[in-house]
Formats: sequence, C-alpha cells, structure tokens
Amino acid sequence: MTPPRIVSLLPSATEIVAALGFTRELVGRSHECDFPPEVETLPVCTEPKVNVQGSTDEIHREIEKLLAESLSVYRVDVERLRHLAPTHVVTQVQCEVCAVSLDEVRAALADWSLPGPALVALSSRDLCDVFRDIERVAAALGAPERARQLIDRMRDRMDTVAQKARDSTARPRVATIEWLSPLMAAGNWMPELVEMAGGENLFGRAGAHSPWLAWEDLREADPDVVVFFPCGFSLDRVRAEIDLVTRLPGWEDLSAVAAGRVFLAEGNQLFNRPGPRLVESLEAMAEMIHPERFGRSREGTAWERLPASRASASTMRA
Repeated sequence: MTPPRIVSLLPSATEIVAALGFTRELVGRSHECDFPPEVETLPVCTEPKVNVQGSTDEIHREIEKLLAESLSVYRVDVERLRHLAPTHVVTQVQCEVCAVSLDEVRAALADWSLPGPALVALSSRDLCDVFRDIERVAAALGAPERARQLIDRMRDRMDTVAQKARDSTARPRVATIEWLSPLMAAGNWMPELVEMAGGENLFGRAGAHSPWLAWEDLREADPDVVVFFPCGFSLDRVRAEIDLVTRLPGWEDLSAVAAGRVFLAEGNQLFNRPGPRLVESLEAMAEMIHPERFGRSREGTAWERLPASRASASTMRA
C-alpha cells in the first residue's frame, strides 16, 4: 500500500498526525507548525497577511480590518502545495484567525485535476471535539486503532489530574485570558481544563468561542487566580507584553495580585493548541491552581508566576 503524503495546515493537526505515528508521511506544513521539532524542516505552504511581530494592538487592528473586508488572514502557496502532491490535506473550520480555513484550501485546490487530495477538516470547540478530531485524522489515514490508543492515554492522564484535584477542599475562582488588548477570556476547551484542574471557571463557556472581556468585569469578578496565555504567544512574549494589563487602573486591587496568584503561561505551544498536548496544558493548569497538590515541575517552561515587584512597577509607570 502506498504511504500517504500529508500536508498539515494547522499546528494542532500536525501534532495529531505525529502522535498517531505519521510524522514521516508529512510532506508540508503551515508557517506555524513547529512541533514535533523535526517538522520544521518541511516546506511551508502558508503565510500570514498580518505582521505577527507587531504589537498586540497592531495585530488586533490588522486582523479586524481584514475580517471586516471579508478577506482571509492567511495566504496559501498554491504552487508549492501542488508540487508536494499530497494525498491528504488537514485544515480546520473553526476559527478564521487561528489558521487557514477549509474554504481557502478548497479554493486553492479548485483547478486541480481529479482526483485531488482528501481534505480532512478539524473543528475542536471542546475536549470531546479534540478526541473526535483525532479519530477523524486516524480514520482518514486508515489507522483508527491508533486513535483509540492515543485517546485512551490522554484520558488516563487527564483522569488522574481530575481525581487528584477533586480531593482538594478549595476551588479557587479562575480567570483565563487569551488576548491582552483588548482583553479576551478563554472559551472552547479551556473552561473544562480549569474545572478538571480544581478551579471554578469565571469567564468563557466550554464549546463556545472565546469572548471579549471588559476590564471592569474582570475587576468586579475579582478572581482568586488569573492566567494569561494570549493566542499564539510564547511565554517570553507574554512576559514582554503583560504590562498592557498590569498598568490598567485598579490592577493592584485584584485579590489574585495581592495573593501573588497571577500566572503567565505558554499559549502558543500548549493552551491554544487543541491536540495531544492539552494533557500537558491541564497538568500545568493544575500546578498553577493547586501547587500544594501538584507541585511546580512545569514552572519556567509551561508557566511562571508574575513577580509582585513587576506588577507594582507597571502600575507606577502608568
């Protein structure tokens, strides 16, 4: 049987393909696909239309302008895609901002001679969707049993965390933030992870898109824990731009700030990606919410605590 030739246009899809044992069959990727590390040598088939190195505000304005004009946020390199001759192209239908959409890929393949590649479209809005997407990819690649094995491993680790968290008497009230300016709370799978990690989720609903969040509403809710992981941002970049929030009026009055329970986390590699490493995201969330039960083994790589001195200095500069 001829092995598949897979192009993945979504970072989480690339991780799913690799976790299912098809890393060697990957022949192309998106500009954002970077895990596992060996995929970074693959040809890149997409590029953003916005300056992803710009400030948080600039990125937001550029994306809003493109979407208002019904334009795509990304370009597909049609000629490179054609040259790679994939048998399968994996993309997504959930978010126009997160990655190339199914419609864009269809347009790119519209004039190909038949038969074209099989399109595998993923749409993860909650944890059940993540598991269904794993099954969808595995079925398309003719290996459904690999999906069952991967999902069983993920569920076992998640259940271990959830059971340990249930033994805790405290359930801190948690705000998870997915964009810094304007503020956006985390929806989709994140409310489920917060609950499984032993917290009470304050904003965003499981299975729903991440909602915009007014600063006044965050102040009024006064969470016990605040976790920042802006979409697509590394831990280093969150650290560099967190002043956008810490300089807001009343920041130091938040209970989470006073208690030293404000955390910066790795959004790009972990929390923003609906794939196998959501298990690691859950384990990191549990460490932030209940360090007394889960320890701090992922501190410095998956998350870090915002120093009280940094928060105070930011407020003073404002």
